[in-house]
Amino acid sequence: MDSVRFQELVSELKTGKKLPDTIYLHRSALEFIGQELKDFTFLIASAGKVDPEWNVVKFYRKSFRISYLTYPRFVEDSYPSLHKSSTVDLQTKTKKEMDYSGAENPPILHRKELFVHSSHPEFEAFSHITQEGELAGLYENPRRIGFLDSWLRLIEQNGYSLVDGRLFRAAAAIDGSNDESVDRYKTAIQRQSLSTPMKTLAKHGYLSGEYSVFDYGCGLGDDLRELEAHGVDAAGWDPAHRPDADILPAQIVNLGFVINVVEDKDERIEALIRAYELADSLLVVSAMLASESHIQKFKPYKDGVITSRNTFQKYYSQAELQVFIEQTLDESAVAVGPGVFYVFKDKFEEQEFLSNRQRRHHHWRQLSERPRQKSSKIQLLIDDNKELCADFWAVCLLLGRLPAIDEYSCLSQVNTLFGSGKRLFNHLIKDTQLRAEFDLAVEYRKEDLILYFALAMFQGRKAYSQLTATIKRDVKAFFGAFREAQFIAQEALFSVSDVELIESTSIEASKLLPACLLDGESLILHIRYLDLLPLPLRLYVGCAAQLYGDLDEVDLVKIHIHSGKVSLMVYEGFDGSPLPLLMERIKIKMRDQDVDFFDYVDSYIPPPLYLKSKLIDDGFDDYEKQASFDKRLQALIPSIQGMIGPPKNELIKILSDQGKEIRGYRFYSIKHGNNGA
Repeated sequence: MDSVRFQELVSELKTGKKLPDTIYLHRSALEFIGQELKDFTFLIASAGKVDPEWNVVKFYRKSFRISYLTYPRFVEDSYPSLHKSSTVDLQTKTKKEMDYSGAENPPILHRKELFVHSSHPEFEAFSHITQEGELAGLYENPRRIGFLDSWLRLIEQNGYSLVDGRLFRAAAAIDGSNDESVDRYKTAIQRQSLSTPMKTLAKHGYLSGEYSVFDYGCGLGDDLRELEAHGVDAAGWDPAHRPDADILPAQIVNLGFVINVVEDKDERIEALIRAYELADSLLVVSAMLASESHIQKFKPYKDGVITSRNTFQKYYSQAELQVFIEQTLDESAVAVGPGVFYVFKDKFEEQEFLSNRQRRHHHWRQLSERPRQKSSKIQLLIDDNKELCADFWAVCLLLGRLPAIDEYSCLSQVNTLFGSGKRLFNHLIKDTQLRAEFDLAVEYRKEDLILYFALAMFQGRKAYSQLTATIKRDVKAFFGAFREAQFIAQEALFSVSDVELIESTSIEASKLLPACLLDGESLILHIRYLDLLPLPLRLYVGCAAQLYGDLDEVDLVKIHIHSGKVSLMVYEGFDGSPLPLLMERIKIKMRDQDVDFFDYVDSYIPPPLYLKSKLIDDGFDDYEKQASFDKRLQALIPSIQGMIGPPKNELIKILSDQGKEIRGYRFYSIKHGNNGA
């Protein structure tokens, strides 16, 4: 085999951890590649007399080389250490060997699920380990994760501890354990930032100071110190670290990573019930997640395991944790992240939380921007009270109907000046543009409500015995009766599985959206346009988001038309670079109720996004510059026709060969750097 054929075969690989210059494969994955490359790999290993225990192979995309890597505990360790490396250069017919077996700080490996085929028995467990690290924020700086010592320091700095290969961050639950063989106090890990459940509360506006918070099982109290520093009314109790503190009711109670460290099941149930009783409005419950294959590595104890630190752990799956919470409390649990659930005691608050998740945000024109109507007595009143009228009209657009007195604080003032809000409203909609705008607001609000009710069905939430006053008014205004709203929502939910409808709606959307890319298999759009999608596609993406969470950090959404999947892409520099770099890709498989995470944060150049101008419009600050850049790029490299193109280092070389380089959004001559092209 020559180098050309070798690089052809390597470029055709579908499995493995793919980097711009290399592809890594676990030895077991070689069963799923072409026979020619497989045979060649084993032939070179034998001829080169490399360590027979090698279990990872590294193929080079741009040179005629193969490296054979030995990770003796690839399966057993979450982040296995490299012991030996043998690189065979087939061009120079030389071999370079490195031995790390005695090193105190060896290189380590991450994201093991990318090295193996998806049929590997440990694939799910490997994926859980990677997702755990993502959730802990350990991959934000790729330069710090390559070696054992820096990796362990990073884990500690983020407030975690590596216990039997899993990231551990927990606090003891309740006092009175009779089993002295388990060191429950050891589970309180010191941390320098808010814990994951507290971060979700901050994200959703619950730590603004309006709500009191009680941390039930607060461990060392790091969360409490952070909350108190920001003026939040917060208190906490812990049997090991704050046993004398008062146990107090609060609007929000956090039971953070507590139930998984209580070895007695009845005591665990008691802790959950007791925490719920303390909550006036909301209980936050979180626990460690793990797959069955990971759990089997430990010594069984009751319904959990004993870790190497002599601490008990009851690992859950996401579904198992939800069932435990709901069966214990007989209340619906709302997933807000992996291993984190909200249980609302205040059902009105729950309805507001869930319905606001689906409310689209439209930038309506200001009433003051409208042309002045012919003078009349009421028009003169409007002219004299422009700010009040503009505010009233904005509320009407937000609700898609007239507001009630408890929905608009200035309504009594409007009633005094104009006789009633309805009289002012009726005058305003005499303007055809205002009427059209209001009709659109009605359509938007009705779709938002259908989406809200349909996603409640998708999640299997129990029907509310009483709706909030706002939702009652919405139902009456837009559907007439709640039964009709439920029927329409159910029909909408069923439509998500209709592939033909999703395909035709995607074609329709491609004509309506300001910018997007459509091929026969998918529709790709910027997150900014998500609210502009037709209802079936909003619901399609909404169902996916129920499995993943909020889409705040996402740049692009890819709707897979035929496979029941949605992909989310996160880029570095999307809003300020002509070639944003892909940092993370999330694939949500709705039919399997599963989420796969792929990120691009290792120490190499992430893939750039090409022709960004096809995915944005003139509402983006850099649109004109981007469109000009893309036009010039295609003139220089005609082969670039879509989002995907050469890695950035290859692009730089291609342009360099043409005497060009990129600076910002412009191309410059390398020999004459002051001349823009």
